[in-house]
Amino acid sequence: MADKLKVVIITGMSGAGKTVAVHSLEDLGYFVIDNMLPSLAGRFVDVIKESGEFGKIAMVMDLRSRGFYDEVLPNLAKLKAREDIAVKLLFLDANDVTLISRYKESRRSHPLSPHGRILDGVELERKLSADLKSQADVIIDTTNVTPRNLKLRLNKLFGHGEGSNFYVEVMSFGFKYGLPLDADIVMDVRFLPNPFYIPELKHQTGNDQAVQEYVMKSPLAQDFYQHLKSLLQIALPGYIREGKSSLTVAIGCTGGQHRSVTIANKLAADLNHGGYNVNTYHRDVDKAK
Repeated sequence: MADKLKVVIITGMSGAGKTVAVHSLEDLGYFVIDNMLPSLAGRFVDVIKESGEFGKIAMVMDLRSRGFYDEVLPNLAKLKAREDIAVKLLFLDANDVTLISRYKESRRSHPLSPHGRILDGVELERKLSADLKSQADVIIDTTNVTPRNLKLRLNKLFGHGEGSNFYVEVMSFGFKYGLPLDADIVMDVRFLPNPFYIPELKHQTGNDQAVQEYVMKSPLAQDFYQHLKSLLQIALPGYIREGKSSLTVAIGCTGGQHRSVTIANKLAADLNHGGYNVNTYHRDVDKAK
């Protein structure tokens, strides 16, 4: 049997990063069409399959399409019910303050409030898209994510190749920069010995061997890590049985430079060795200490 056509539906809040997503998936070899009418999506898929020229496509569906909110859910259900294609729904989000700031920077009005307050349009769009977000396979909150890092995340999510449809994203972050809103499991490792206070380690990160050795030589770190790994070895098969397509495990320390990066890297390596598709993402490792 021929491989299924991979279909990614890109949607989400206006200003949350759909343009970056389009460019990222194009770079990964996807045939991307913007502003697709939900009612025409099935026919477009048929045309692509008949041509035989593409193995993966992406379609942007958002409120620019007339009747979007009435049409998108039933047409999405039809696509997901098909056995000849593999469909993923990507929902991009950001908090209201960030979306308003991006609109002001671009000097654009909100499509749902062209002559009124931007906040009114954002709030209405969030309300109307709640059901769609609840059905998403992948949700990315871009509030604290640069376009470059968003592209890196999309590359890891949609460019990992063949294998199980279930994947684990292991990310590190710094609590000082805020919680990752799209995490399923958050672990706080601020109780571990901090390399920041060691002069020769301060300006290194958990990607450096010296920092890794310092963190993991602590009996407390070793004990914690074994419990964390055991917990996930029990939980992950359960998530798969329940039909979840992805799981994001976020490991946080104060600045997202040392301890969280070390634990995230070790966890990702062990899960990958255990047969899982794993993406590793260090959200704050490049930020100033």
